[in-house]
Amino acid sequence: QVQLVESGGGLVQAGGSLRLSCAASGRTFSSYAMGWFRQAPGKEREFVGAISRSGRITYYVDSVKGRFTISRDNAKNTVYLQMNTLKPEDTAIYYCAASSSVVHPMPMSGHEYDYWGQGTQVTVSS
Repeated sequence: QVQLVESGGGLVQAGGSLRLSCAASGRTFSSYAMGWFRQAPGKEREFVGAISRSGRITYYVDSVKGRFTISRDNAKNTVYLQMNTLKPEDTAIYYCAASSSVVHPMPMSGHEYDYWGQGTQVTVSS
């Protein structure tokens, strides 16, 4: 079992920055690829990006490339989502998730993630 707890959300003006953290319980954190997803009101959950088990490889959806950065510290059992140049359309609840998939090292589909955090609200005002 892995428990994930996000933090760092809040209200920020357009163009600002936030860093989300996701702390994981357990000793096997490094055996999971980690992903970030978001869900805006009235919209489906959307993949934002993912990071490999080692942290060497990351992947992002086009809408956040160049603005968002995912990193992880396996010694601290924590994954981060640094969000810069935020836009009102980034407003959503952000979730981190852990995947043990061996088929896709960094899955884009939420169905391939085993554990989810409770989410943290990010609101970007114009």
